[in-house]
Amino acid sequence: MTGVTKLKTLLLASLSAVALASCGGGADNVASPGEGAFPPGGGGNNGGGTTNPPPGQAAADCPTGLANIGTVANGTLRACQLPQTITGNLVLANRAGTVYAISGRVDVGQDRGADPNAPIAGAQQGILTIEPGVRLYGSGGLDYINVQRGSQIFAEGTATNPIIFTSRSNIEGNSGADLIGQWGGIVIAGRAPIASCPAGTTPPNINCVATFEGGVSLYGGNSPTDNSGRLRYVQVRYPGFEVQPNRELNGISFLGVGSGTVVDHVQVHNSSDDGMEFFGGTVQLKNIVITGADDDSIDTDEGWRGGIQFLIARQRANGGDRVFEMSSAGVQASLNSRPTIANFTAIGSGRTGAGDLQVLNTGTGGRFVNGVFVSANTATACIDVDTASTVAAAPRWDSVVLSCSVNFRNDTDVTGAEAQALFAAGTNNNPSFTNTLAGGFVNGANEAAVTPFNASTLGSFYVATNYVGAVRDASDTWWQGWTCGLASGSSC
Repeated sequence: MTGVTKLKTLLLASLSAVALASCGGGADNVASPGEGAFPPGGGGNNGGGTTNPPPGQAAADCPTGLANIGTVANGTLRACQLPQTITGNLVLANRAGTVYAISGRVDVGQDRGADPNAPIAGAQQGILTIEPGVRLYGSGGLDYINVQRGSQIFAEGTATNPIIFTSRSNIEGNSGADLIGQWGGIVIAGRAPIASCPAGTTPPNINCVATFEGGVSLYGGNSPTDNSGRLRYVQVRYPGFEVQPNRELNGISFLGVGSGTVVDHVQVHNSSDDGMEFFGGTVQLKNIVITGADDDSIDTDEGWRGGIQFLIARQRANGGDRVFEMSSAGVQASLNSRPTIANFTAIGSGRTGAGDLQVLNTGTGGRFVNGVFVSANTATACIDVDTASTVAAAPRWDSVVLSCSVNFRNDTDVTGAEAQALFAAGTNNNPSFTNTLAGGFVNGANEAAVTPFNASTLGSFYVATNYVGAVRDASDTWWQGWTCGLASGSSC
């Protein structure tokens, strides 16, 4: 979504009502192109007192509190539907022959307000815990998880047994390079600072609160270390949904999410909008993979002051816009977006009409270190700096290399020469680099020869590396085992 046009106005209540009315597993108008197979799950806790079914056979029942809505995948999996609102503690066990259905908007808790010391009277907290290997699906665009302020999600898989959020179509065996937008995605709202404020209020301020896509979630506050839970070893496949023009659900939407939240080893694959979008907040992420986003891989706005270390972002051949869309649209300079991105490998889309790999506008600052930009698209640039306020915010690159036909976009407001001057102000940058990436994202000889920046100087979250890019060499396997569709021959 373009930063200067996005007004975070919302999913209409009437649309939510339509989704909620479809309690039999969500909307059924899901296109199912392509071929593929959904990997089998492990055994684990049976829940609900059932006996383990034989391999390939659906469980006989569902855990207490979840609706039994029949079977899917040719009768091999029992579909157990989540309640519309989760209050108290709900644990989704890894049960043999079981998959969990997301129907309509599934709220984790009720909005408890911006102040953790004075939560809204009567509002109940929800805690959703998901065991390793669990699979969840939505059937249509209005099926999604919505974690409210003051509630938490704990989805912690393992490298060999990730948690998978996906679509019913994928559960039924469909995949494909251009399969997108099969269900809504994940929305997490927190109480960390955002830059959208009432008139006369300067952020950060507890009164700086906004709504996401028309009122689905309130988010924001003034608790930088707010904790919305943990996401570890998680795949989010085929999400995203355009409710109205320029109003979309993303793979994962982080709304004022605080730095107490853990996000580590998470992949978003083939979102119909952005892979991940950050609306303010301070959340920091490590070991992130974004593949096949149909819009931007990473989109930032509303004063996001968090960051990412170790990021592989690769767009599809037939889809995608920008890798980074970084904005501070409509915000005050006192809390402009200032992301920190370290050890990243960004591979642009080859399609006609794709955007530049990194676009910074409307007053965005930030630090970008140990990065590799690659695009074979002759019409796109590696870096596009827009608006004088962005130049004034002085974004900085260090140990970043550009392997594009066009290095800097030449615009009327900020020329290519001005963007190049910003880039040249950093250390060990190379605007005329020839990449030698193996498999499209693993460093080769030329990447290994680049002098890295000491990322640990950026804060305690970041670690020093002796290399640029996301993947040091063939022996660096942090991305293996828990991702899909990244290595050659791998599908989702």
